[in-house]
Amino acid sequence: MLNRLRIWRERGWSEVDAATYAAAWQRFGGSVFTHPQVVERLAGLAAIPVRYLGCFAGEQLQAAIPCWGSSLALSKDVLKKHRRRGVFDLGNAEVILPIAANACVPVRQRLRYVSELNSRQISGLKVQPEGLALAREPEQYSKKFRYNQRRELRLLEDAGGSVRQMLDFSPAEQARMYVDLFQRRWGFAAKGGDRLPEVFALLREFMTGAVLLRNDQAIAVQIVYRVEAPCWISQEYINGGVDPQAQEFSPGSVLSYLNTRDAWQHARALGKPLRYSFGRADREYKDRWCHRVPVYQT
Repeated sequence: MLNRLRIWRERGWSEVDAATYAAAWQRFGGSVFTHPQVVERLAGLAAIPVRYLGCFAGEQLQAAIPCWGSSLALSKDVLKKHRRRGVFDLGNAEVILPIAANACVPVRQRLRYVSELNSRQISGLKVQPEGLALAREPEQYSKKFRYNQRRELRLLEDAGGSVRQMLDFSPAEQARMYVDLFQRRWGFAAKGGDRLPEVFALLREFMTGAVLLRNDQAIAVQIVYRVEAPCWISQEYINGGVDPQAQEFSPGSVLSYLNTRDAWQHARALGKPLRYSFGRADREYKDRWCHRVPVYQT
């Protein structure tokens, strides 16, 4: 019975290897969540094998997808089913599958948070009730808003604050800062905190963003990953933590200002549009930084 279900689900698709999937991603593009190395490394950490499928028109590959059974690889539902929910956390990341620009393919695996970039390329998609929060371009913020962020940064620096890059710190140091500040901010432990040094080591080449410090102690940190696709930059802000005792300096807001500003500068230097996702559009603070866009599900 299970085999018949798989045959039905995968009709029109053929099994391919990881190298073929990686080539499709590099040719057609994708997001952090579907990047070949992100998929391979995190699936390996979770010890759940990935099955790669390709959709062909004649001998030409039109689309590819990494699967965990009937779901997209790295799916929260599959992690939960295997009791590995805390192994890693990618939040509610934007899903962009590698699909040829003019192709339209059937995808019968369970998908959520599918990008509007794929909306005409996957048949049978439905609009998902929740939207996605994508960072606005810097010019879309008011002059007063931008002035206030620069002013708060100056006030923090005058009070002994400094800015360093996440990659200045080892994975273990990054994990310690994040776990501590997350606990301080939210009052409960960060998901999968004991595995974070390993996760951060595996994804180090994709990590970006800054850390705010005061008197050499971290007061704000955000977990941000970035990948470069052929025609755009995909960047995911997963989660963050701040020290409530430093709230007079608005460190979370200052860090969002720095990280989004630097991301836009980087993308524009490459001549590529930026898709900087704050995940699900579910918090008021995200509306200050982002515009809401539709996402889709199967």
